Amino acid sequence: MLARYKIHLVAQFVGKWAKRFHEHGIAGLLEKPRRGRPPICAPEVALHLVKLACERPDQMGCALSRRDGPELARKLIADGIVQSISADTVARILHSHKLKSWRHHLWLSADSPRDEHFAQQISDLVDLYTRPLANEEMVVCADEKTNLQLRPRLAATLPTRPGHPTRLEHGYQRVEALHLFAAFDTRTGKVYARTEVRKQQKEFIALLTQLDQEIPPSIGRVFLVLDTSRVHKGKRARAWLQTHPHFVCWFLEVSLLLDEPH
Repeated sequence: MLARYKIHLVAQFVGKWAKRFHEHGIAGLLEKPRRGRPPICAPEVALHLVKLACERPDQMGCALSRRDGPELARKLIADGIVQSISADTVARILHSHKLKSWRHHLWLSADSPRDEHFAQQISDLVDLYTRPLANEEMVVCADEKTNLQLRPRLAATLPTRPGHPTRLEHGYQRVEALHLFAAFDTRTGKVYARTEVRKQQKEFIALLTQLDQEIPPSIGRVFLVLDTSRVHKGKRARAWLQTHPHFVCWFLEVSLLLDEPH
């Protein structure tokens, strides 16, 4: 039986248990009290804690960021599982089961089919981002950051002084929201940006006009990577792009070229 379970015993241990059995019989094989504080939590507490840690936080009425030791300890007490338990005890139980309920991992749900066409789109886009460009070529990625809240402080910020940090007024006032339109040069890292009160085709065309004015005339072809939002693909935006054929648009979802390279 020992060989079956591959238990490796030292002769000293075998002799110790044989001596106990010889002197006390079956009672000598019982485990003796060990040193240290005896466990204060029953095994049922660990089972309930593991079940609690493996459930979705939103179904338990709390946020993911609060699924830590103190929060779980309060939940055990509120449920009447134990009268008292410390966060350290909760952490030790979770550690023994290799659980970290306060950590989370994000994944991206597929909005478009992951087929051969999609794989070809990604391959073409990677090539556009990484291949050596001709002197007259440029690759720009453009998008919008919406609803940027303007929150001026109620009092002026006090400057840094020796022994004192910069002091900010705690209260602030909500004024309006701005939309950030930005275009990123994938080779140099330069950002072309502007803020607008509204997010429409008119404001997107203003960003395109700024690009057309600030990009050197020596650049004869600008590859513009965009998503397929209505702001980018509306009639007014398409009309502007048709009058500026050196802008070649790549749409992320459909990889549609508005103007084929000559």
